[in-house]
Amino acid sequence: MTASKPPILLALNWKMNKLPSEAGPWAKALQEELPATQAEVAVLAPATHLAFLASDLYGSGVAFGAQDLSAHASGAYTGEISAAMLSDLGARYVITGHSERRTMHGESDDTVAAKARAAQGARLVPIVCVGEALEIREAGRHIDVTLTQLRGSLNRVDGDPSQLVIAYEPVWAIGTGRTATAADAEEMAGAIRKTLHELYGEAASAIRVLYGGSVKPDNVREICGQPNVNGALVGGASLELPSVLGMLAALG
Repeated sequence: MTASKPPILLALNWKMNKLPSEAGPWAKALQEELPATQAEVAVLAPATHLAFLASDLYGSGVAFGAQDLSAHASGAYTGEISAAMLSDLGARYVITGHSERRTMHGESDDTVAAKARAAQGARLVPIVCVGEALEIREAGRHIDVTLTQLRGSLNRVDGDPSQLVIAYEPVWAIGTGRTATAADAEEMAGAIRKTLHELYGEAASAIRVLYGGSVKPDNVREICGQPNVNGALVGGASLELPSVLGMLAALG
């Protein structure tokens, strides 16, 4: 447990949802109805939406970012988007190593670390995702495996620790009928934070650890109230504005 908790971050991962034409109106509606909150909000949208969010969220206090980036600075990498391109748009955050990228695209810890380094080099804040599958948890190896993944994904990621976010994804609870509890989130967040202190010393106190499982208005306060949890990486519940507003109201 840290001496003082960093501010809560509610990171809204839209995944491959919404059209670019829907992003602007959604952002404007969010600003109009945003409740008083101490939490920071970041919209993590498909690359096609980012220019619209850059315009419509400008000066609002709501951050935006991308769901992935290239580890390369520039060159012959067709279809890739560099950290500098995202930074030039005004993005603040970028996800690296999401479980869907690791599973569907075979991204390794080395690749995730390279992307995180690229992000920090362009003054973006990487949200580095880690988490374990069901068979790992059932074998009782969930902490060891996740922490090994964490160390690999942070290899030579040595920028300002305050400009780094970790998200724990309970992959074992996705589509398996299993439910992760606030206690599960705290157990892993505590282990992650201990490892961060081993890697970064006291500066690790500024690193936010998010929970990336199922988060909704009725459980967000309990989850984010855990001693070592500093927010949430929200998937499905991030798509509907009433749900987002409900989570922010619950956080206060």
